Amino acid sequence: MQFLYFLQQTLVWLLTIFWIYQLIISAYALIKFKDKPLITNINHKFLAIIPAYNEEAVIGNLIESLKQQNYPKDKYEIYVIADNCTDNTEQIARDLGAKVFVRHETDPKLKNKGAALRKFFSFILNKKDFDYDAFCIFDSDNIVDSEFFKVMNKHLNQGEDVVQGYRDIKNPDDNWITAGYAIFYWTMNRFYHLARYNAGLSPLINGTGFMVRSDIIKETGWQTDTLTEDIEFSLKRIISGNKLGWAADAIVYDEQPVDFKASWNQRTRWTMGHIQCLKEYTKSLSDAALEKRTLMNLDGLLYMLGSIPMFIITIFLLLINAVFYLTKGMTTAAFTINILKYIVPTFILPIFTGLVVMIIDKKPVKPMAKGLLLFPLFLGSWLLINFGCLFKKNVTWQKIEHTKSVKIDKMDTNKSKSHKQTS
Repeated sequence: MQFLYFLQQTLVWLLTIFWIYQLIISAYALIKFKDKPLITNINHKFLAIIPAYNEEAVIGNLIESLKQQNYPKDKYEIYVIADNCTDNTEQIARDLGAKVFVRHETDPKLKNKGAALRKFFSFILNKKDFDYDAFCIFDSDNIVDSEFFKVMNKHLNQGEDVVQGYRDIKNPDDNWITAGYAIFYWTMNRFYHLARYNAGLSPLINGTGFMVRSDIIKETGWQTDTLTEDIEFSLKRIISGNKLGWAADAIVYDEQPVDFKASWNQRTRWTMGHIQCLKEYTKSLSDAALEKRTLMNLDGLLYMLGSIPMFIITIFLLLINAVFYLTKGMTTAAFTINILKYIVPTFILPIFTGLVVMIIDKKPVKPMAKGLLLFPLFLGSWLLINFGCLFKKNVTWQKIEHTKSVKIDKMDTNKSKSHKQTS
C-alpha cells in the first residue's frame, strides 16, 4: 500500500507540473506583441489546393470565396484534387474556373488526404511552368475570408514559411455537437496556437487553412502516413527545429458534422492518428529536445505526452483513489474531494474558459448558450472515444458528408454584426 501511495503522489505531481506549465504558456494569449518586421515586401504567388472526394454540395462556395480574395488575381490560382470522385465535383470546379487534378486510387490504404496531397505535389512540382511561391491547403467544405492570401503574403514577407490560419466554424449553432467543435477550436486558437506564437514556441497545423512555402515541399515532398497528416507534418517541422507560424486574421470557416455518429467516427480517427504519431515520433521528439535543448522542442514533446499518456495517467489515479477508498484507506469526504479535483477541471472549467474566449474574440454568446452548457457532454464523449481507441488496432478513413451550403457573404455579415455588438 505504501508503494501505491508513492505512485499516486508521483503521478499527481506529474499532472500538476504539466498543467502549471500549460497555464503559464496559455497566459501569453492575453499579451499583445508588436507585429514582426517585414523582410521583403512583394506579392508572392499562391496555389490554393483543395482535396475533394464527392463534394458537389459545397465545393462551389469555396471556389467562389477564393475568387473573391482581396489579392491580385494574377498572383494566385486554384487547383482541385478530384479524388476518386463519382459525382459532379470535377465539372463544378472546371465550370468555376479552377484547374483540376484527377486521382484514381484503388488501394484502400491510400484513399486519404495525405496520399492525395503526396501524389498531387509530385505532379505539380514537376511542371515546367511551375512558378508558385507557396501553397495554401483547404478542405472542400471551407469558405475563405477575403483577406486570407493578403495576410499569408504578409507572413511570407516576415520570413515565416509554414503558417496556420484561424480555423473558424460556419455552423457553430446548428446543435450541441457543432457548438462543441466551435468552442473547442476557438479555445485552441487562442490558448494553444496564439499563446505559443506569442511565446516564441510553435503552433501546429490544424488540418485546413494553412500555408506552406513551396521550397519546403520541393525539399522533402509531402511525406505523411498517419491518419492525422496535419499533426504529423507539424511534428516533423518541430523535430527539425523549425517553428510554425500563426495568422489570426487569415480566417477559414469549416463545416462540422451535426450527426453524433459522424462526429464520433471523425474524432475516433483523430485520436487514432494521435496514437500513431505518439508511437512514431515520441522518441524523435525526445531526442530533439535533448539535443537542441530548446523550449520549442520540449513543448512539441509535451503536446504529444499531453494527449493519450496524460489520459492514461488520470485513469490510473482514479483507480488508485478507488482502491484506497474501498480498502478504508481514504474517507468518503476525501474520496469525493479527490474525484471533484478531476471532474471540475475536466468538465466545468472548460465552460468558463470557452465563455472567456468568446467574449475576448467577440463571438456571439447568446446563440451558443446551450452549446456552452452541453460542452461537458461533448468533452465527455471524447474521453470515451479516447478510452475506446486504447484497444483499437486500426481505424479506416471515413468520409464526412458536407451539405451546409453557406456563402462567404453570409459569414462576412455575421462577422460584421458580431463586431458591432461587442464594440
